[in-house]
Amino acid sequence: MFATVINALAIVVGSLLGLLIKKGLPERYERGIFAAVGVVTLVLGMKMAFATTHILAFALALILGGLVGTLLDIEGAVLRLGEFFKRRFAKGEDDGSFAYGFLSASVLFCSGAMSILGSFRAGTEGDYSLLLTKSVLDGCLSILFASAMGAGVAFSALSVFAYQGSLTLLSVWVKPYVTTLMLNELTGVGGALILMIGIGLLDLRKMKTGDFLPALLVTILLVMAMPYVPFLAN
Repeated sequence: MFATVINALAIVVGSLLGLLIKKGLPERYERGIFAAVGVVTLVLGMKMAFATTHILAFALALILGGLVGTLLDIEGAVLRLGEFFKRRFAKGEDDGSFAYGFLSASVLFCSGAMSILGSFRAGTEGDYSLLLTKSVLDGCLSILFASAMGAGVAFSALSVFAYQGSLTLLSVWVKPYVTTLMLNELTGVGGALILMIGIGLLDLRKMKTGDFLPALLVTILLVMAMPYVPFLAN
């Protein structure tokens, strides 16, 4: 859990620095910051999305996951959680921006192979190097995101702590089932979710990214089914 705590603290510290930057900048510069963060997010998302090697499973995961998430209104639930944190700890934040920052940063910092593989290494081998590297990256990104989207980004540290902490504690039992193929496909779908965030930041189209979170679970099920359903491997 040591490395996960460091990761969460790095996000909080980076977010505080980002909020200081945001506070010291005139309002007319905010659009430029949003554009820069949007482009960075798109690049990260595309890099991750290209990790997929099974486009049919990738497409099915997004479609089925999006349908399930829409049915359950997962984005609404996450945003309501963000609004709860805002009412308790950040009453001065603009309406909507806090919850959106919390959601977007949570998806960004929890998607990808580094979260999963780093947690497994920490839990089974006591190797913290990958999560500590991720901490540096997340800290730098949180500066950019908090300067654009506000204090909600800092509270994504709670999501990272809960997600990576759970993986670390369960790593002994879960790791044998997580193959290189599964990591690649999870990274690819995670990249698609990050692309959605980037598209929203650039005001190209607002997407309910949270509703697509079940796509990660669908990906796991599809990868496990591949040996028995050959066409999924195409």
